[in-house]
Amino acid sequence: MPSFDSDYGKRDGLELADLLYCREISPKELMESAIAAAEAVNPALNAFCFPRHEAALVEAEKATLQGTFGALPFAFKDSGLAAQGHGGSIGSRLFSKSMSHTDSTLAARFRKDGFISFGRTTVPEMCMAPTTEARQNGGATRNPWDHSRSAGGSSGGAAVAVATGVVPIAHGSDGGGSIRIPAACCGLYGLKTSRGLVPHGPNKGEGWGGLAVHGILTRSVYDSAAALNGIAGMEPGAPYASPERPDSFLESLELPFDRALRIAKWTVGWDGIPIAPDCLAALEKAEHALVALGHEVVDVYPPELDYTAFVEALIDVLCTNAAMSVSDFLTSNPVENWRDLLEPAIQDACAIGNSLPAMRYVAAISTFHRVGRALDSYMASYDFVISPTLTQPPLPLAELSMDTDFRSFRRKAARYTMFLALLNASGQPAANLPLFKSSSGLPIGVQLIGRFGQDAEILKLSAQLECETGWADLQFVRSHAAQAGHAQDLNGRKTAPASQRA
Repeated sequence: MPSFDSDYGKRDGLELADLLYCREISPKELMESAIAAAEAVNPALNAFCFPRHEAALVEAEKATLQGTFGALPFAFKDSGLAAQGHGGSIGSRLFSKSMSHTDSTLAARFRKDGFISFGRTTVPEMCMAPTTEARQNGGATRNPWDHSRSAGGSSGGAAVAVATGVVPIAHGSDGGGSIRIPAACCGLYGLKTSRGLVPHGPNKGEGWGGLAVHGILTRSVYDSAAALNGIAGMEPGAPYASPERPDSFLESLELPFDRALRIAKWTVGWDGIPIAPDCLAALEKAEHALVALGHEVVDVYPPELDYTAFVEALIDVLCTNAAMSVSDFLTSNPVENWRDLLEPAIQDACAIGNSLPAMRYVAAISTFHRVGRALDSYMASYDFVISPTLTQPPLPLAELSMDTDFRSFRRKAARYTMFLALLNASGQPAANLPLFKSSSGLPIGVQLIGRFGQDAEILKLSAQLECETGWADLQFVRSHAAQAGHAQDLNGRKTAPASQRA
């Protein structure tokens, strides 16, 4: 048996599942390793909240191995996703006593595929920031590479949990970059799936006017593909049709493309927003890797669209959702001086949302639809697009503070995340690729954008790049699989046992 005090955090989800199914480790021993790792990491990095360690240990001790992952330690993002037995706050002091008594469709799918959650991971208040610095959590969630910098947001705690090896796979969500931002900041693979592929229900049909999707963060494409096998697919009654999916995302990684791909490269964006040299250098590394794989990369301009109008539409939708969430909560949970329990930017968002004309919200949704049509039309000429994930390296803490009005806060955030929320509006899949480190040692991400519904293809190209670049060497915790050479060989991954379990 391996020494899990030293080896646990280096192993990916598929490796740990193989050890479980081969009876080389028990679910309880694995959970003990995860909880010990979380308790070691959390004082410095502040990534976990609402722990349920004792309950998780009992579940692990009684667990019957099931699904692809058997009985794998896991954590749900504190984003409001219903997961039975989990407290939550959505990063807000106002919602801090929330408790889930039933599972959402997605939480049930995670459980069925062999995930056992021992708590939540931290988020900014109401998940409305690209950095995780909520007062509810006692301060910032810190980047493991540089504790003075942001881990990203809103899935900041999830990213830290995976980057430091506490769990190999963590739940995340993305309504404007919230999986891709922390993946870029912490050196992870993070896929925002196509709209409708991963369920939202049964209590919700959509998030933020169709912008938000649920998903996962991992250190390897292989874990992401395997996890997607268990959670993707149609949900009865959902307002959006689920894109067609392969029988196995994991097995599809082994299939070659039938031709060389044509890939657009964006080195400029909109409104003259500057892009840091390190972010452009990461893009160059991606281009070299793609060309080495036999693909064509074309340096072109992005589609013409009114980015300023899109940002204002996004602000309107976020404000409306903030006001609605607070109003719904207060209806059944009256709280005096409730505004004092919200951070200044969110107080302002609620005020804006309560006064926003209904026509303004409808106009914002129409703006999203125009963006979606423009991007879909643009993609007809290319198989994929690569862009910087962020316009700057991971930000210093407090650089994007909520101690201001909401519009100013979100306009500043939109400059940092210029290439991200547009893909939430279009519904296309997009992933952060952890391909580069700056001269100061910070992770720098590249975004890979695919056509709507082609999640299997974006995973396949991501896997090619993982193998071509050996990106595990650039991660905070270098995986055991990479050290054994598996990450360098697409056929060397132990996919058969996992696919047989799925």
